[in-house]
Amino acid sequence: MEKLIAELTRLYLAPEAVTREALAQHILGQTTLAIKLTTADGLVRALAITFRKAFGDGETGHWERLCKVANALQADLGLPTPAVSIDGASAYRLWLSLETPVSADQAQDFLALLRQAYFPEYELAPDAATAPVYLPPCLNPRSGKWAAFIHPGMGASFAEESGLEVAPPLAAQLGFLEGLDSIAAEQFRDALRKLELRQAPARAPEPATAEPAAEPAVEAAAAAPARPQARPRAAAAKGAPSPEGLLLKDATLEDIVRHLHEKNIEPTFRFLHGQ
Repeated sequence: MEKLIAELTRLYLAPEAVTREALAQHILGQTTLAIKLTTADGLVRALAITFRKAFGDGETGHWERLCKVANALQADLGLPTPAVSIDGASAYRLWLSLETPVSADQAQDFLALLRQAYFPEYELAPDAATAPVYLPPCLNPRSGKWAAFIHPGMGASFAEESGLEVAPPLAAQLGFLEGLDSIAAEQFRDALRKLELRQAPARAPEPATAEPAAEPAVEAAAAAPARPQARPRAAAAKGAPSPEGLLLKDATLEDIVRHLHEKNIEPTFRFLHGQ
């Protein structure tokens, strides 16, 4: 318990956010607290991005969208690996830890730009950066099921119902957080600049030269972006890194067990299936 509380505090909580005793009761399911991820002076310490099913998503569309955003955060924006959780009801969350808290306006701008770039189908609440959240692991007070951090390779199995019937093992919760890094101040500024550049108006085209125009077919081929090679399914099934090398969407149970054993965790998957 003490190690898990230390990791949650290291990554997501300001010292004044919640007492150790209250957080312990929250983790044990004795109470459920909506916890602020902000400091006493209103700076944002961490961000929780929620992915619920949107119209036309199908069964796993919200999970696939989370994977797209998680990979973009790292591959496009150069940020550390985020944590992934289920909310105990019907949604997933990505958790971003900020090493240096930022202003609420900066954090809200970051989320708005991220949404415009990668998940415009979702509405963004005006207080998305500062609204209190149910920090996993905890009981969801509406569903009566558990919210928990999860291994990304098992995310799709929670698409229909994102909650656990029984409390997740604390050692596994700790294992999912150990080794995660916070976003450094310079990393956050760079990511914000990259997102702002994506939204900048396209530059006006250069004046035409006197060179002869290319044949239509050649011109079209030159203008078309190179298509990425298809990812070999066999490699994915064996747990090889995706082209992004970031999120194990297709990890097998054997891959996940091996990952947990590397962290000296003896996994129990009973709770994952609500049995």
